Amino acid sequence: MKILVCISKTPDTTAKIAFTEGNTKLDENGIQWIINPYDEWYSLVRAIELKEKDPATTIHLVTVGNAEVEPIIRKALALGGDEAIRINVQSNDSFVVASQIAEVAKKGAYDLIFTGKETIDYNSASIGSMIAALLDLPFVSLANHFTIEGNTATIKREIEGGEETNEVILPVVVSCQKGMAEQRIPNMRGIMAARTKPLHVQEPIACNESTQVLDFELPPAKQGVKLVATDQMDELVRLLKEEAKVI
Repeated sequence: MKILVCISKTPDTTAKIAFTEGNTKLDENGIQWIINPYDEWYSLVRAIELKEKDPATTIHLVTVGNAEVEPIIRKALALGGDEAIRINVQSNDSFVVASQIAEVAKKGAYDLIFTGKETIDYNSASIGSMIAALLDLPFVSLANHFTIEGNTATIKREIEGGEETNEVILPVVVSCQKGMAEQRIPNMRGIMAARTKPLHVQEPIACNESTQVLDFELPPAKQGVKLVATDQMDELVRLLKEEAKVI
């Protein structure tokens, strides 16, 4: 079985966010980049678990970005990917990213394509569905359980008020969320092996961006906490009614 795992880089959750060029571009100074957690903890680790059960399985990683993303993809290789593909284009447009990945998937004839449910920066949650549409493949989103028997996958996901179970014939595109697998940390052997694993750089296919960033805006700063003495219940009620507007 051949598995393609989509990997993206995102700012660390503790990074201080600021913008430049008239609030149209992220200020990357001092940003610590990480593998998008949904890609790493759930989709990649589940692929590794499938390979552990069937050593004949091959795991390829794909990412869209410039050379600065290579340390991220090398970490993914250290976790357990066999080889990686970097598509040499920088874009925040979901359709452009999905189109590049779909082209790789089409040529690679993969049985299974895993994505995280979303990235933690833009939270668009659209890449998986777009890849599936471009490849005319079935798509199951927000999966938290995945098993495979022969060429049939059983995929579970939470829905409003319960759980949904899907059976689908491979190939299939699946977006993964919490519950699919447990986070792993690369060991020294994996880190050393990742240095020599293949990382192929491909030029992008022609694709026009369909969205444009006009500007970014930070959320308003949090207001200070107001403390009310226990013997001032009237004041507490007034604040709740007039300022918090909860009464």
